[in-house]
Order: sequence, then C-alpha cells, then structure tokens
Amino acid sequence: MKNQGVVEHMRSPAFRFISSLLLVLALSQPVFARPAPDFTLPTAGADVNLQAYRGKVVYLDFWASWCIPCRNSFPWMNAMHQRHADQGLVVLAVNVDRDAQAVRHFLDKYPANFTVAYDPEGHIAELYHLKGMPTSYLIDRQGHIVMSHVGFRQGDAASLEQQIEQLLSQ
Repeated sequence: MKNQGVVEHMRSPAFRFISSLLLVLALSQPVFARPAPDFTLPTAGADVNLQAYRGKVVYLDFWASWCIPCRNSFPWMNAMHQRHADQGLVVLAVNVDRDAQAVRHFLDKYPANFTVAYDPEGHIAELYHLKGMPTSYLIDRQGHIVMSHVGFRQGDAASLEQQIEQLLSQ
C-alpha cells in the first residue's frame, strides 16, 4: 500500500507539470562540444561527406517517412536553408528508411530544398546514438556538435533558429 501514495503523487498536476518541463529541457539540450562523427552517404546525386562542410554551420537532421513531426520540420528546414545558406548554413537531412518508395512518397508531399542523404542500414544513425525521430544536431564551423534536439514542434522553431543564428555570427 505504500506504493499507492507514490502513484497518486505521480498523477498530481504539479508532478506532471514538472515532469513535462524536465522532458522539454532534456529534448533540447546543449551538448558539450564534441567532434561530429564523420560519414559519407549517398544522395540522389553524388555522395555527401560531412567533413566537406568544415567551415560551415551544419543542421544535421535524421528523419524517416513514417515520422509525423518530420512533416512539420521539412518546411521549417526549407525556410532555414533559404534564409541562412548565404551566411554559411548547410541543412543536411539523413533518411533512415529501408523502403525507397516510402521516401519518394514523403518527398513528393514534403519537398526538400536542401541535401537529403540516405542511411537505410542505419549505420550513421547508430553512430549518432539517435533517441527519437526526428533527431537533429547543430554542428559548428569547426565540426563540433554543440546542440542536439529530439522531435520537432512549431514552438521549437524560434529557439532553434536563434541557436543557428548565434553560430553563424561566430
């Protein structure tokens, strides 16, 4: 019966509020700058290598065709690419689907005006220790991961853009 008090406490509005706040903070967290693992992946054209973007700010986004929040992130990433590419921003989206037809269907509905690379075996996704879809990383001009973010909500957009602009100004 002691556990019943704990369960009741977990159902309280205050507990749920604090839990939600902690979850939000955990999902968008600065990362102590660490080198971004390098990779080479195929795109619809030539292969893309992360190391080639050294000197630029990279918004690296891992996504899948079945991911509902990805539908909202693609228009936002298009806007970021259009607004900040001249300042040195590269938006690189890495798809982890095994079904190429599902990817084409997604991209027909939600076109990408930025580079899309393919990791159907999930090797690079594993290297980056994904915790959910989408997961994004902000990589500075020196090739260090300075921020990671899980999920995408419209409410995240302003904060993410602010972090991008801060790195672009350095």
